[in-house]
Order: sequence, then C-alpha cells, then structure tokens
Amino acid sequence: MSDKPRVLVARKTFPDIVERLRAHFEVETNEGEESWPQEELIRRLQGKQGVYVAGTEKIDAPLLKACPELKAVCTMAVGYNNIDVPACTLRGVLVSNAPDVLTETTADFGFALMMAAARRLAESEHCLRSGEWKQWSVTMFAGSDIHGATLGILGMGRIGQAIARRGRLGFGMNVLYHNRSRLAPEQEAPLAARWVEKDELLRQADHLVIVVPYSPSSHHMVGARELSLMKPSATLTNIARGGVVDDAALAEALAANRIAAAGLDVFEGEPAVHPGLLAVRNVVLTPHIASASIPTRRAMSNLAVDNLIAALTGGTPPTALNPEVLSARRH
Repeated sequence: MSDKPRVLVARKTFPDIVERLRAHFEVETNEGEESWPQEELIRRLQGKQGVYVAGTEKIDAPLLKACPELKAVCTMAVGYNNIDVPACTLRGVLVSNAPDVLTETTADFGFALMMAAARRLAESEHCLRSGEWKQWSVTMFAGSDIHGATLGILGMGRIGQAIARRGRLGFGMNVLYHNRSRLAPEQEAPLAARWVEKDELLRQADHLVIVVPYSPSSHHMVGARELSLMKPSATLTNIARGGVVDDAALAEALAANRIAAAGLDVFEGEPAVHPGLLAVRNVVLTPHIASASIPTRRAMSNLAVDNLIAALTGGTPPTALNPEVLSARRH
C-alpha cells in the first residue's frame, strides 16, 4: 500500500487538476456533477487527510468529529460560509479559500447582470422568443441608462472596487459605496468613490450592486425596509451570497414595481429559487455563475490544489484562512 497521504476531490473538476494531486497523493474523486449527501461525504472522507471542496460541501463540527484523520480542507471558492473555520481550527485542520483569482471575472459578470436588468434584456428576449413581438414602439422595453448614472456598491472589497472601476472609468458613473470601514483615500481617489451610510446609498443609487460576504450579521441585510428606500426606477444586482437579500421581500417589491428590476446570481436555499422571483418578468436570473469563465475556474481549482499540496507536504499554503494551525503543527 502507498504511504502517500490520501485526499478526496469532492466535486468534479478538470482532469489535469486531479493529475496534479495524483503526483503527491492517493486520490479519490467525485465523477458525478452533483454534490454528495452529507452521510456519503463523511463515509468517503474516512482515512483521508485532505479534501478539495467547492462552495456546496458542508464541513462542520459533526463531520470533523467523524473524520479524525482530516488535516486540510481546501475550497476552490472565495466564499467559505459552508466551512466552520473555528471548528476546523479547534481540531487542527487547515482551511484555505481561493480569493483574488476570480475578482475581475466576477466583476465583469456583475456589471453584465446589472446592465441586463437595467436594459430589460431578459424581458425583451422572452417577448421575442414567445412570438409576442408584433411591432415597434417608442417605449417598448425602455429601461434605464448606465452611463452617467449613480452606482451604489454595498460591500467595497476587491470585487466591489473592480465594479466601481468599471462604472467610473468605463461609463462615467457617480460611485457611492457603503462598507463596514471606509477605504483609504488613495483607494477612493482613482474611483472618485464616496462612502455614505447604508440608507443614503439605498436612497441615491440608480443601480445597487451587492457584494458583501455572507455572515449572520449580513443575513437579510436588504429586506423590505431597505427596498422601500430605493427609487422606483432603481435596479438591484446581487452577486454576493444567497441570504444577504430577503428574496421574498424582493419578489414582492418587483411584482409591485416598487423597484424597476433586479439581476440575481445567488439565492436563499439555492439551487431552489423563491417562486415569487420566477413569477415576475422584471428580473434576470442566473444559476450562481459569476466566476464561470474557463480561465478563472481553472485558476480557482489550481489555487485550491496549491493549498492542499502545501498543507499536507510541510509547505505554506498561499491562502490559508487559519494559518495558526500550521504554527501549532510546527511547534
């Protein structure tokens, strides 16, 4: 029997990515397109020292207790609310994510989704495909402009700043943002971005883009009250995480035309989507694909592999979330 560490690739990925792992480890892979049920994931993790996951596998305290040999959990996603990092730290399990490599691609997609909502692309395509288009009119699917409008960004991290850059430099937008902490002046200046309180952001934005990480404190950060503050002509785009927006409240606001339109890539309880959102026309819906370009998904996967190899071969994982685990191992 090989004395190589054993790892599990819990989601199907590129074959050459798996081959990189096979050079260092005994590897078991998930060749299906679906995530395993939790019981199956635990079963397959028996005797494994490392696991490669996406944003769908739940790594919590009960799983860690049932998999005592596990030493590293490396996700190809930037978000990691599916992983209980404190519980991993307590058990000496290294956790890593994949930031930075998806910033520009996700910002591209967020901007595209915002534009699609503002210019009513999905509504007009559905009309054309269904045979409803019979004649042209001055107001047919007339939406709102992007150029020169006020862009409101809720969450001004890497992706938020990349969206702001596109809006300011590409479309001459007025950029407002709200973040827990204000950016340094040298970060604000190139974007001509101005920090405002959240309620002011909601009132002033022509196009609101949400890019905050999910946590208990950000759950339903935008709900019925917040939506009521927005302009009737405004759009909302969510590329953050499901649960940051109250989907039921948003569906009601869209149905009542209290805001003009929305673009959503993430949902509460996904892949399920609130039926109210499926019933309205003034929303563009995509299945959590903001980072889905081939170069970016490859970069995310390779970074997860870099982390996993380093974590189990005595190296330093490049994007560890709890590097104190490594210090404890070495002392």
